[in-house]
Amino acid sequence: MRPVLAAAVALVTSAALLGTAPAEPVPLPLEMARTGGGDQLITAVAPDTGSTTGTVTWWDRQGDTWVEAGSAPARFGAKGLVEGDSREQGTNTTPTGLYDLPYAFGIEPAPDGTAYPHRAVRQDSWWCQDNDSRDYNRWSEPRAADCRAGHAEHLISYGTQYAHALVIGFNYHEPVRGRGAGIFLHVNGSGPTAGCVSVPNEAMRAILAWVEPAARPHIAIGTEGGATAITRS
Repeated sequence: MRPVLAAAVALVTSAALLGTAPAEPVPLPLEMARTGGGDQLITAVAPDTGSTTGTVTWWDRQGDTWVEAGSAPARFGAKGLVEGDSREQGTNTTPTGLYDLPYAFGIEPAPDGTAYPHRAVRQDSWWCQDNDSRDYNRWSEPRAADCRAGHAEHLISYGTQYAHALVIGFNYHEPVRGRGAGIFLHVNGSGPTAGCVSVPNEAMRAILAWVEPAARPHIAIGTEGGATAITRS
């Protein structure tokens, strides 16, 4: 699915339209122009584009409203966030936008209760980031002959980060070479990411046990201040 630009995902509150403050906080998904059309949504929000930390919250749609199911501190790219449609590979930036979540994967077994499609990481599991490969921005098992080892992630080598993960559909369905590959929601490492979104291990396990295929979950990545996929009016 294509990234959603700032104008398409601008958050508009009824309070802003009326010029009055709401009696209680409005759930973030209700302020968004688009949420992906499903009944589950993950929001990953940083204070601004230069931030490397923020908050991930997961939500369930119940009738006409959204109810928070959980929340955790998040980490973003070492160089902050940038609009997904203008991102360049190798910049250590997290792409903003609204994306689907094709499937989960992990070195460790899926948490109990996980219903989402889950792929086990094995010794010959790679994620190809080689712009010249037919497997660009794809799981490659074994590593494709045209995907150079220096241009692919050997997934099992990231025992902490890829213990549990979800593939983020950035540049995935119709990959643009040079825009970026291997953007995931995964477990925290030692610091900021190379462009992914990360959360503590217990939060990642909770998210995997929560996501449901039939609910068509999406992730919206952006900032509180605007100029990205999530903006407040």
